[in-house]
Formats: sequence, C-alpha cells, structure tokens
Amino acid sequence: MSKQVAIVTGAGGDIGRAISIELAKDGHALLCLDIATGPNEETADLVAQSGGEAVALNCNILDQNQLSEMLVQARKLGAPKILVNNVGAITAASTQESTIDDWQRDFDLNIKGAVGCFKTLEDDFKSNKGVLINIASVNGFGVYGHPGYSAMKAALVHFTKFAAVEYGKFGIRSNSVAPGTVRTQAWNERAEKNPQVFEEAKRWYPLQRVADPQDIANAVGFLASDKASAITGTCLTVDCGLTAGQAELAGTFAQSSDF
Repeated sequence: MSKQVAIVTGAGGDIGRAISIELAKDGHALLCLDIATGPNEETADLVAQSGGEAVALNCNILDQNQLSEMLVQARKLGAPKILVNNVGAITAASTQESTIDDWQRDFDLNIKGAVGCFKTLEDDFKSNKGVLINIASVNGFGVYGHPGYSAMKAALVHFTKFAAVEYGKFGIRSNSVAPGTVRTQAWNERAEKNPQVFEEAKRWYPLQRVADPQDIANAVGFLASDKASAITGTCLTVDCGLTAGQAELAGTFAQSSDF
C-alpha cells in the first residue's frame, strides 16, 4: 500500500512546524508547503531528524499552477490523505482603519487558498477517504480585533461544515481547530511594543496561560487519527478556556470570589 501523505500549508511557521512533526510521528509522509523557502526547508529537516519523511515545496497556494505541482509532489510521496490548511494572515486591526484591499487579502489567504488546496486534492481524497483539517481561530466566534481576518476564519469554519456534509459519502472527514492566543514568532512585533502582552493576556484565560504550537499540533494529530474516525463537521477549540468565559467578568456579575 502507498504511504499516506499529509500536506501542511504554512509549514515554515511555528504552528505548521509543530503540526508537521506531529503528523510525521504518526507515520505520515509530509509535504511541507510555504512561500518562505528557508523556514520550510528547516521544517522538513526537523521532520527527517525525528525519523520521518518530508519534502519541502515552495508554494503560493493562490497560484493554481503551483497547486497542481503540489498534487504531483504529493502523489510521488504516496497517497494524499491529509490536508492541514494552516496558512493565515492578519491585516487591519479594526474596521475603521481597514481598506477594501485589506479585506481582499484576508479573503485570499484565509479562505480562498484553503478552498483551492482542497479542490486540488478533491479527487484523490475521494479515492483515499481523505481528512481535511482547517486551522481556524477563536476570532471566528467573537470580537478580538482584526475584523477581516475574523470574518474569514468564521467562513473557514462554515466551509469545514459544508465539506463534512457534502463529502461524507466518500468517507472524507472535515474538521477545524480554533486556537486562541498561541505563543509564536507572529507575536514578536506586538511583544516588542509591550513585553508584558502575554502576562496581561492570561487574565482572560481560565487556565491562566496561553497555548503553544504543540497544543495545536496535538489537536490536529488527534483529528487526523483513527481515534477521531466518527468525528466530522466539528470545530475543536484550543484556547485555554477563552471562549468559555472570563472568570473576572463572571465574578463581577455573580458578586462571588469563587471565580
């Protein structure tokens, strides 16, 4: 039997890297996609060092020719089985400061590219009973800044449900993961402006901490595994309790120190 292949977009970033290594531990051959060549190759090297098999492919997921090459390379590795749409981007912090171009960029990188990757792999996934995992965000469920990004992550969650319902008859499973704050290099600029940003953020999280990339990778690894064989159309929130509520606010409303 052909080796099962997992494709991870944005594999050169902290979360994509952790996901790639985690899936390799489960025996999948990895096709790592990113437009940043150096970081992507480093991820592939780390997968190899952990005993896995990986190929780094420089790929712009908005370019259909490059997506076609993604399919060619995936088939060379084995049977395309898992797609993790991890690419995401944030533009304007608020609606008032945003432009239409900002919203277009949010659309392209947060939803259009994800759908494009899936459609490119569609036929192979039908044959291989593929697994689609979209990395969404808690921003898709509430107002935490960055309106364009948030709206597109909400759209990504809904696309996940559509894929689950439409493609379930082919044995394809489709789920999403919604991280809260994750301590990654993407936060460096904000941390430079405010070195206490993570400490200040903890007050809003019931677990009194923020997630790290491995937390997200663990969730993806579970959803990609046979342990989740009956799970499709759902969104697994990995947010240290943020969307459950805030203890400080609950204590104020309840006038209780138990929160």
